[in-house]
Amino acid sequence: MRTVVLASTSPYRLQLLRQLGIPFHVAPPLYEEQIDQQVAPELLVKHLAAHKAKSLAEKYPDALILGSDQVFADPRGFIHGKPGGLPQAAAQLREMVGKTHTFYTGISIYDAASGEGLTDYDTYSVTLRKLSSEQIHAYLEREQPFDCAGSFKIEGLGISLMERMEGDDYTTLIGLPLIKTVDFLAHFGVRVLV
Repeated sequence: MRTVVLASTSPYRLQLLRQLGIPFHVAPPLYEEQIDQQVAPELLVKHLAAHKAKSLAEKYPDALILGSDQVFADPRGFIHGKPGGLPQAAAQLREMVGKTHTFYTGISIYDAASGEGLTDYDTYSVTLRKLSSEQIHAYLEREQPFDCAGSFKIEGLGISLMERMEGDDYTTLIGLPLIKTVDFLAHFGVRVLV
């Protein structure tokens, strides 16, 4: 079986990839992501995911390297990333309340041996309930989702913030679209179910 490397420092992506039951290594990507508001979110996450995957090609010359990145766009089209701290997370959630936001998650698998790569993205939309400032702060203090785009952990208490969720693959919202991941791995000969 080919060596698979997850180019990520995200514990959420690590946990998702573990669900597939395949052996893999984890390494931080050698690429610093930057959000460019002039680029459409679907193109941005594909670009970031591909660069993360390719960034480890020299270190893992025979591996299949998986990169992923996520942003979300508000109804005005402004792109947001991870909040980084409590004040930013509170502002992010206050802005999101009562509105529908679309999360864009890019995925890329790069075959370092052949130079072939597959890159795509998936979307998932969420609408937050009407929440008071007290509810927002109580949630943030309890889960501290400061490393999550959108300032919530849907796999945790973040589900209580939701009024509605829409999409084809809920793992897209967590940070790694597993349906596409399984398809991409199969393309390179790595089968999840033998």
